Amino acid sequence: MFAVLKTGGKQYKVQAGDVLRVELIAAVAGDKVQFNEILMVGGDKLTVGAPLVEGAAVVAEVIDNIKADKVITYHKRRRKHSSQRTRGHRQKLTLVRVTEVLASGAAASGVKEAVGTASARRVAHNATAAQE
Repeated sequence: MFAVLKTGGKQYKVQAGDVLRVELIAAVAGDKVQFNEILMVGGDKLTVGAPLVEGAAVVAEVIDNIKADKVITYHKRRRKHSSQRTRGHRQKLTLVRVTEVLASGAAASGVKEAVGTASARRVAHNATAAQE
């Protein structure tokens, strides 16, 4: 059984046992997370969502939070301005291992939802603002 999930603005085709490098999610190594934005579930019967498949989920275990390879950008201004600038960037990623694909019953699994760090910061900020 396989599924197509959406996380971090990207889509991944996964099945049980796959290891993925996804955009940073708010979880530490050893946590179990659940991806709820499932676009398609395949296997014996193909189910395509419009836009999402209701009740479907992918459960995964967080292996580690890592950084991607360094991307270097170089800018040089020409003519009478002899200036140049070199910048580097390493994207933060999360390594996850897919443990199971659930075609239905995602709400009853009891595993926390995988959310990106920006979403987690927004939720925490709104919770503290609501308390005040």
